[in-house]
Amino acid sequence: MSSMNTTISMIDSGVIDTPAGPFTVLVGPDGAVRASGFTPDPANLLPLVHPSLRGEPRHRPDLGPVTAAVSDYLDGDLTAIDDVPVEQHTGGAFMSHAWRVLREVKPGAPVTYTGYAALAGRPSAVRAAAAACARNAAALFVPCHRVLRTDGTLGGYRWGLPVKRWLLDHERLG
Repeated sequence: MSSMNTTISMIDSGVIDTPAGPFTVLVGPDGAVRASGFTPDPANLLPLVHPSLRGEPRHRPDLGPVTAAVSDYLDGDLTAIDDVPVEQHTGGAFMSHAWRVLREVKPGAPVTYTGYAALAGRPSAVRAAAAACARNAAALFVPCHRVLRTDGTLGGYRWGLPVKRWLLDHERLG
């Protein structure tokens, strides 16, 4: 009779108070963000994490460099979040590429979904670019809030349009 290894991996979770509301981050053992969003409850983020990266969240009051980067961002250093490592998986190469490209969109310089598709190298793939935003598990660190509709309106945002507006205003004024 064989035994299966049923070790449950742990991921650290932390909640950071922001002017836009509580911001929760799930971080893997290597310090990479696996999911983040404007919610006080880590359980709301777990379904966004790829099954191969999930683990039992354990609360930590401070996530070290991740907490520091978010604090610095909130204090006006809008590029502080740029070097925080992110780990999220998907089935497609375009999605992973689009997320890397999105991290290059600068604060205070939002792009349209059409512009984002072009930056990702597939100008006609506007729906695929929008899907990359919708499936992004690492809000703020992969700044899907910086993508707008072609007419300049906000479009959608998993964490609500008031949060998206606050982030864009913060980046415009920062």
